[in-house]
Amino acid sequence: MSLLVVGLSHRSAPVSVLERAVLAPQGRGKLLQDAVSAEPAAEAAVLSTCNRIELYADVDKFHAGVAELSTLLAQHSGVGLDELTPHLYVHYEDRAVHHLFSVACGLDSMVVGEGQILGQIKDALAVAQEQHTAGRLLNDLFQQALRTGKRAHSETGIDKAGQSLVTFGLEQLAGDEAVEEWVRGKRALVIGAGSMSSLAATTLARAGVAELVIANRTLDRAERLASGLAPGLAAGAAPAAALS
Repeated sequence: MSLLVVGLSHRSAPVSVLERAVLAPQGRGKLLQDAVSAEPAAEAAVLSTCNRIELYADVDKFHAGVAELSTLLAQHSGVGLDELTPHLYVHYEDRAVHHLFSVACGLDSMVVGEGQILGQIKDALAVAQEQHTAGRLLNDLFQQALRTGKRAHSETGIDKAGQSLVTFGLEQLAGDEAVEEWVRGKRALVIGAGSMSSLAATTLARAGVAELVIANRTLDRAERLASGLAPGLAAGAAPAAALS
């Protein structure tokens, strides 16, 4: 058996395709069950974020595995296979491991070094464990990827570039005030639900903004980002999603 990953991301697909290739949280379990029910796959995990959908599997046949995983991604993402195929990438064995580690370190993100990906990888593993589709291979792989990503973030400061950009913008708006004082009682609008928008929303939430509205062309992604921000908002703050 060998590790195979088939996916699409901001690096391989245009925004018009990414916005339609949506995998709802409740649909991940069905995708995983369908993957392990297919003959080539013994284990499966899916990593779904605003800018990527990747299906990881332990397969015994490369070509059959690629064909089956590609078909499943098309069926569950809502984008036809003929349209989706040109934007898919495939990594196998060592390259698949290298890819996941790069993703975990933030090297493959739209905003290099963004830290949200670690939580998303952890969630991907948790869903696969709940669905009983993660065996020894994927459990070990994802756990090691999380350790590698955490070490990269803690030892290299790779996540500071994006944070510095958002913080600098807020500091310019705040003027002589501390950012935390300036945002108090304010309502903020974040346009988009991608990596930079997620980073901006997270920074605003941590600073204590009173209300945060996410405006995005697809409501599902806006709601996903808004719901994930709830724990980071100050008491009484209310995240909301909107369709622009």
